[in-house]
Amino acid sequence: MLVAAGATFWGFHSVQTNKIDAIPDLSENQVIVFTEWMGRSPQIMEDQITYPLVTNLQGLPQVKYVRGSSMFGMSFVYVIFQDDTDVYWARERVLERLNYATRLLPDGVTPTLGPDGTGVGHILWYTLHAPGMDLGEQRAIQDWYVKFALQNVAGVSEIASFGGFQKQYQVAVNPNKLQYYNLSIPEVVQSIRANNNETGGRKFEINDIGYIIKTTGYLSSIEEIENITVKTVNATPVRVRDIGTVQMTGEPRLGIFDFDGAGEVVGGIVVMRYGENADEVIVRVKEKMADVAKGFPQGMSFNIVYDRSELIHESISSIKTTLLEEMVVVSLVVILFLFHWRSSLSIIIQIPITLAISFILLNLFGITSNIMSLTGIVLAIGVIVDNGIIMAENAYRSLSLASLSPGAGPEVRLQVIEKSSQQVSRGVFILRSSSLLLSCRCSCLPVRKENFSSAGLYQDIYYAGRCHSYYYPGACTYFFFMKGKFKPEASNPLPEYLRKFMNLYSGPV
Repeated sequence: MLVAAGATFWGFHSVQTNKIDAIPDLSENQVIVFTEWMGRSPQIMEDQITYPLVTNLQGLPQVKYVRGSSMFGMSFVYVIFQDDTDVYWARERVLERLNYATRLLPDGVTPTLGPDGTGVGHILWYTLHAPGMDLGEQRAIQDWYVKFALQNVAGVSEIASFGGFQKQYQVAVNPNKLQYYNLSIPEVVQSIRANNNETGGRKFEINDIGYIIKTTGYLSSIEEIENITVKTVNATPVRVRDIGTVQMTGEPRLGIFDFDGAGEVVGGIVVMRYGENADEVIVRVKEKMADVAKGFPQGMSFNIVYDRSELIHESISSIKTTLLEEMVVVSLVVILFLFHWRSSLSIIIQIPITLAISFILLNLFGITSNIMSLTGIVLAIGVIVDNGIIMAENAYRSLSLASLSPGAGPEVRLQVIEKSSQQVSRGVFILRSSSLLLSCRCSCLPVRKENFSSAGLYQDIYYAGRCHSYYYPGACTYFFFMKGKFKPEASNPLPEYLRKFMNLYSGPV
């Protein structure tokens, strides 16, 4: 009893600490390598970026396969590892190989690793509601204020911004003037880049006071760019404004983000880090958003368009309702057939105890509480209840036939319960084994076959059902609860009525 009580308290603690999500993570164990080289066609990206990276990332330990995808100005390489590979160990191996593969890429091109999230890591989407504010201003607030604040939340891997315009200075040169001054595009680019820089000088002392020298050269306005000297012709400087125009505009976009057909909006996607508790991360993000909103301009606010916590709570609530319904149904059936509330309690109490203790193994195996794993627990409850009914009914029958005297001590009652348990223990064991085999293993064959894509979907049912059935506290509860007066089995009219009803159709029983 002490061991059962200790395991039960540990189990209830595990229930509180178990990670919660709406659905199991079905994504592959992958590391994404992203490379940007804007202005290049997909074929150039494939030949000069994607192909060299894919060929060099092959052969890493525990890699199943490598996939590549090229589009305008961007390259994506997906390195798929074995399912049991640690994701951060995999990222280290990819990063080591990239140090070698980068030398095969064009100058100025640097591949980067994607966020340490998964395919189901998008836990919250939001937009900025700011009537009358320019989309460029909204995107600036998103990129330079909101994004940096939300990225500091524990459990957040990345804040992916979308929508609006990213401000930039653009220089539109006149080809005729370039030819007149005998200039080229690279010369103009180099002149602007050289003038957008700061540097430091030495330290010197005057009157025992030290001074540090530095130059201020960052460009901050259109006028400063227009006054940059590109070339000198006959002691006359040729400035940027002499060969073209400078304007502030938005970066060319490949698409827009429209919300409900009402127009473009700016917002972000909260990507959860691998292995985090989705429900807790969402709560922390919302708390941080409340603090960030205090620094918004007047009239601006957050508008949450997708919140997985609603799906999480609905899924968990549905499973909780099913568990309560099962407990109520089992309680009514047991009370009606046994007509002994103490015996019924010895069976009913096994459900929450076994449920709590099963979460100990769920935490050890890293299984989250989602709609699939909790469904596996619900399916396994039937095995626990069946075993409890068989053993409790046989113990009740043995105690009623034993006709214990009022002065009989607990040792005599324990001997009767022990003997009755031995009578049905072999059958209960066979029933338990066959039920697990049929309900968990045969119904979840994709888990045992690696070539089935649905294995990840059903593995939580499979393992949760097994975890729930590892511990059976029935033998500990019968001696504690089965007390009082035990009436003969014939005194209960319901079994006698059912026996007569069955005799009408199937003969004497």
